Amino acid sequence: MDILVADAKRTVSEGYYQIDYDAPHSTLSLRRAIEECPRNAIISEIKKASPTLGSIKTRIDPAATALEMVDGGATGISVLTEPVHFNGGLDSIRVVREAVEAPILMKDFFIDPVQIEAAFKAGADVILLIKALFDRGHCKDSLDEMIALAHGRGLEVLLETHTDEEFRDALQTDADLIGINNRNLKTLEVDLRVTERILESHDSGDRIIVSESGFKAPQDITRLKKTGARAFLIGSALMQTDDIREAVRRFVLA
Repeated sequence: MDILVADAKRTVSEGYYQIDYDAPHSTLSLRRAIEECPRNAIISEIKKASPTLGSIKTRIDPAATALEMVDGGATGISVLTEPVHFNGGLDSIRVVREAVEAPILMKDFFIDPVQIEAAFKAGADVILLIKALFDRGHCKDSLDEMIALAHGRGLEVLLETHTDEEFRDALQTDADLIGINNRNLKTLEVDLRVTERILESHDSGDRIIVSESGFKAPQDITRLKKTGARAFLIGSALMQTDDIREAVRRFVLA
C-alpha cells in the first residue's frame, strides 16, 4: 500500500489531475440504480492492468467496452484512472460519459481534494474513497471533509473498507455506499470470506453494501448475496474475457 500511496502523491504533484475541460454531467445516482436494480447489481470495471496481474488488455476502447457492459446489464461503470499501476486515464471517464447512460465511478487513490475536482470535471458520478488511507494519515483532508467536498460537487461516495473496525466506522459516515474490498491492499491477497465475515458480524441496517474484488464465477455473486451484499464490483474477471457483454450478463443473471 505504501508504494501505491507514494506513487499517488507523486502523480498528484506532477499535475496529472489538473484537467482543463468540463465534461457533460449527469444526474445519475449509483445508489438509486442499485436500489432499483431488479437483478444482480453489477458495477463493471474498465481495467487495463493491475499490480497483481500486470497488463490485462493493452488496447481498450473505453466507449465500446462500456457499451458492451451496459448491454450486458451492468448497473454502473467503474473506470480506473490511476496511471502508474493500472494504466488508467482520466479522459476515459469523459469518453465513457459520452457513450452510455449509466452511473460512472472514478476509481483511484484519492488523497487530495484536487482529485475530487478532477472527477467532477471529467464527468464522473461517484468517487471511491479508501478508509485505510485516511486512517494511516495519507490524505490531505479528513474523511468527513473529503465526503463533504464530493457531495458539494454533486458526487456520491463509495467508501471502501477491509476490516471490521473500518466497516464499523464507515457506517457512521455520510458515505452514500459502503464497500468491502475482498483484497488486502497490504498483501494483495483476495478472499471472498472477508465480505461474509464482516456482514455476518455487523448490522449494516439500510446501508447499501458493495462487495469488491475476487469474483471469478456467477456462483460467487449468489454466495455473497446471502450475506447482505447489494452490489458487486467486478473488473479482472470481465476484462480477461473475449465477450465482455456475455460475461456481464452471466453475473447479472446469477
